[in-house]
Amino acid sequence: MTTSTPTTSTTPTTLMVVESMARAGKDVLLIELRAANLDTDGSGATLPEWTAGSHVDIHLGPVLRQYSLIGDPSAEGSRDRWHIAVRRDDIGRGGSKVIHEQLRVGHTLEVTGPRNNFPLAEPSDTENPGRTILLAGGIGITPLLSMAEAQTAVDLPVRFHCYSSNQTTMPMSGWMEGKVWEEDVVKHFSERGDSLRTASMLPEACLPGDHLYICGPAGFIDRAVAIAEADGWPTAAVHVERFALSEPVDLTGDSFTVTAASTGDTMTVGENQTIAEVLLEHGYPVELSCEMGICGSCLTGVVAGTPEHRDESQSPVEHASNSRINVCCSRSKTPSLTLEV
Repeated sequence: MTTSTPTTSTTPTTLMVVESMARAGKDVLLIELRAANLDTDGSGATLPEWTAGSHVDIHLGPVLRQYSLIGDPSAEGSRDRWHIAVRRDDIGRGGSKVIHEQLRVGHTLEVTGPRNNFPLAEPSDTENPGRTILLAGGIGITPLLSMAEAQTAVDLPVRFHCYSSNQTTMPMSGWMEGKVWEEDVVKHFSERGDSLRTASMLPEACLPGDHLYICGPAGFIDRAVAIAEADGWPTAAVHVERFALSEPVDLTGDSFTVTAASTGDTMTVGENQTIAEVLLEHGYPVELSCEMGICGSCLTGVVAGTPEHRDESQSPVEHASNSRINVCCSRSKTPSLTLEV
């Protein structure tokens, strides 16, 4: 991840304290964060409300890293304490190493969010809402845990399929123990030959009203989406959140103009510039986090023109609507775009 340019953010930033840290699987830390203004008697908490699938931005020096919130968003205490899980990745972008090697109980962090680009879909038929099918690959389990909690809390059916090499490497196994929905969890271990890479179909067939939620490594997601398509899952019923790009995104392209709907100002986006860079240069606030098109922080409304979508935070249906654009990476198919800034 590149260092984010300072912006005027509309998403709240909260000062939080590391309350506890515990192992939650091989190379995985479960971290409890509490509001810095939480009194000893439990009063004074000011954390924003959040919904299943939400993530927060953790400020680690000059850069940000995104981590999913874990737990039941409606549970008591969800407004004064949050939980995240971080897997150490020695060949990643460095954020997880900082957390594993330097973060300690008592440290104070700035946390921005929450924001949700991976929400649960509203049932199309409230009398027959269908099932929530969750497919997790490794640490991709984290956003799906809150989905299992939220759906179970309102008596909606869940099936939770977790994929890992073996029991030792499966994150958050202890967290799932004793949950009301534990009996709906199916664990798949590749060392036993139960791998999505070699599967010819998904573990659940698509029934009317079902929605499928997938999170994990890029290869896991790509394989799951391909099988879902072959199995006849409707595109609108398949939801994905990525922690990394399937392949590097090209930020360059032909120049075009962007017009700010609020002022009428027209700005040129050069061949080697991003829309976000140009907006910031002209004083328009943009929220930046991943700067790769996966977190959705910079999604901006489109008033006119047709975006050339290069992000992986929006679904194919959202791309087809052309109603929003990730200004950190996407460009324009038309000579100009008018944006809601």
